[in-house]
Amino acid sequence: MNARATGLLLNVAHALDHLFLLIFATAVTAIAADFGMARWEDLMPYGAGAFVLFGIGSLPAGRLGDLWGRRRMMLVFFFGMGASALLAASVGGPWQLAAALVVLGAFTSIYHPVGIPMLVRHSVRPGLTIGINGLAGNLGVAFSALLTGILVKYAGWRIAFVVPGLVAIACGIAFARLAPREESPPARRRGQGASPDASFARLFLVMTIASITASFIFNLATNGNAELLRERLAGIIDDPAWLGALLAAVYAIGSLAQLVVGHLIDRVPLKYLYAGIVGLQVPLLALAASATGWTLYVLMVLFMIVIFGAIPFIDAMIVRYVDDSHRSRVSGMRLTVSLGVSAGAVWALGPVVKAGGFSTLLLCMAATAALTLVAVLCLPKPGDTRMAAPPGSPRAAD
Repeated sequence: MNARATGLLLNVAHALDHLFLLIFATAVTAIAADFGMARWEDLMPYGAGAFVLFGIGSLPAGRLGDLWGRRRMMLVFFFGMGASALLAASVGGPWQLAAALVVLGAFTSIYHPVGIPMLVRHSVRPGLTIGINGLAGNLGVAFSALLTGILVKYAGWRIAFVVPGLVAIACGIAFARLAPREESPPARRRGQGASPDASFARLFLVMTIASITASFIFNLATNGNAELLRERLAGIIDDPAWLGALLAAVYAIGSLAQLVVGHLIDRVPLKYLYAGIVGLQVPLLALAASATGWTLYVLMVLFMIVIFGAIPFIDAMIVRYVDDSHRSRVSGMRLTVSLGVSAGAVWALGPVVKAGGFSTLLLCMAATAALTLVAVLCLPKPGDTRMAAPPGSPRAAD
């Protein structure tokens, strides 16, 4: 019973992780108006620090997860994220908000290198487990759009931070009571991963490049879609609550791709499946660049399906090829590089849209998707994808 409840809370944690990261982007117009700023694009760069910390914080989080314990780190995640959201709700200006979002980003960085390895450790079908977890994360993206839109309309942007903050603290209390204590930190456990045959450095490099470009697209899409809909549906739907509901529907539909992909990862060669999904992003994003109205909305549903559908692959590779004793550290290293670099997408979003419009942004995303495809095609062929343990680990020395 406790194991099932722990798994449920770990999936809820993934939803909260992505929900918190997008509150600012969804409420940015209301926040800018409250701070006396004429354009939302001018406030958007202030949120970049959260995504920088979301990336670089993964390295110490992953190390602490392996060496100190994943259960302890998840408690820090829940309570720290809740407290920092309450802090963000109390700020009085752009720079104070930027600082609060940096603190929030530091706590959100804990989940991916710690929560996912904790969830899949005993999984019989890790692909499906990752798919369900990815669905939970993307439902958090969807619910962020819906919840934030409603709260901003009826209670103000500050309450849009307060409500999820209190939910995170409540989940932390439940996790403390239900999650079983670890007998020892993961770093002291051995022999729970794949046997090393190929080069760790090569696969890690390809995986990181693909992760950087994919994260760049994901950040641009999830942080820009609210304003993209607002612009391209102007005169059709202008109510922020309805726009939030439409965006939530996009994310909810796109999230279902996670279940399909998770199911297929356990059955189809990972390289070919990954390449096919990434390849579809290029034409869909290019077509969306010139679309308006409901045509744009349909294309948004389609390109978010394939953007979300690409998410499980990196975690699936880590689970398949890396021993559990150092999965959090490997995940942390990958996330630090990929999310740290792709955090630039949040900083660039406002200036790019201000200078060239959403058409330019979507064409840049299509070009980035093409780079992701090139990286994926450099993965080893099926049958030659066993990853070696990281240098210096006991398995690498065998």
